[in-house]
Amino acid sequence: MGVPKKRTSKMRRDRRRAGNNNLRTPVQVIKCSKCKEPVMPHRACAACGNYGGREVIATAAE
Repeated sequence: MGVPKKRTSKMRRDRRRAGNNNLRTPVQVIKCSKCKEPVMPHRACAACGNYGGREVIATAAE
């Protein structure tokens, strides 16, 4: 049976677990092609309702 010979210290344990923090990337933000508002990629614009050059959501401004 695999039994550890010595107890793993808190520092070593936490250092091992902290490796996932480096893999995360920040969310990219693009500008809407029509109204130039910041929009997350692959989502319709909340300001004008456009996605891919056409209107997909009717907005209250109309």
